[in-house]
Amino acid sequence: MRRVVATGTFEIVHPGHLYYLEESRRLGDELFVIVARDVNVRHKPCPVIPEEQRVRVVAALRPVDHALLGDSTDIFRPIREIMPDIVTLGFNQHFEEAALQSALVDQGLSTRVVRIGKYDGPLCSSRMVMKRILEIRGKDTPCGA
Repeated sequence: MRRVVATGTFEIVHPGHLYYLEESRRLGDELFVIVARDVNVRHKPCPVIPEEQRVRVVAALRPVDHALLGDSTDIFRPIREIMPDIVTLGFNQHFEEAALQSALVDQGLSTRVVRIGKYDGPLCSSRMVMKRILEIRGKDTPCGA
């Protein structure tokens, strides 16, 4: 059985997330998703939606077999426990593939790193969704106006 691990913050689940998870799932038989803990989110503003709720939403998605929160001090601990064949990265995740591959080898894992391409639809990132919400709802514009 080929295990795949996908990771992310999953602040506001959108079509880009679904594409990432569907493509990750196609690479194996079982998809584990590690949802970033609030304390580990450093490359963007702290999530608004609590981590416990974000992991519950991810767990409910069809491509996902297992969803869990990451470790607050050792990001590799869940990966060592899962022992995946593949770790996928989203197109805009801040990991360099070769460096992650090397770090996985240092952890004693022979896991392959695969970067999933970009979803080419509208509102394909949480940042874009939030910007659009502020454009529309920030003005309290009635629907259809």
